[in-house]
Amino acid sequence: MKQLILLFSIIATTGFAQDSTQCACCDIQHDQFDFWVGNWNVYDTSGNEIGKNTIVEMQDNCVLQESWRSPNSTGTSYNYYNLTDSTWNQVWINNSGTHLELKGNAIENGMQLNSDWITHTSGTEYRNSIVWKKQPDGSVTQTWNIMGKDDTIISVLFHGIYRRN
Repeated sequence: MKQLILLFSIIATTGFAQDSTQCACCDIQHDQFDFWVGNWNVYDTSGNEIGKNTIVEMQDNCVLQESWRSPNSTGTSYNYYNLTDSTWNQVWINNSGTHLELKGNAIENGMQLNSDWITHTSGTEYRNSIVWKKQPDGSVTQTWNIMGKDDTIISVLFHGIYRRN
């Protein structure tokens, strides 16, 4: 019994015991995308509702899960901060089997994530670039651009305005 008490004393005083109140993902980096957490109605630039989106924190603040719903599609993304390379990452999968992998960083009042470069069948290289920006009124804009090698916008695939519901 004395040996057990001694062992627990050593663990407690040397820091080997894990503090159950600590949160591995409760730091400034893991909070950078929290402005997107919530229940949202999503509108186009003309003010028409185009979908609903719910973003929740999971796994003790280590993952944000997105659940998109619109009349034509549903999809889910998982977003996480990768400590290994200090980047934010997103894996998106929708009900048509499309998937997209993005990587990036926080920007002023927002987040920017990009795909790797993709070669179109025409030989043109492009990448997906999605930017989320927190607006002064509490809304969030999301713009999904297709970018050319010279960082010019080839096309805008999506521009949504998120308003809390």
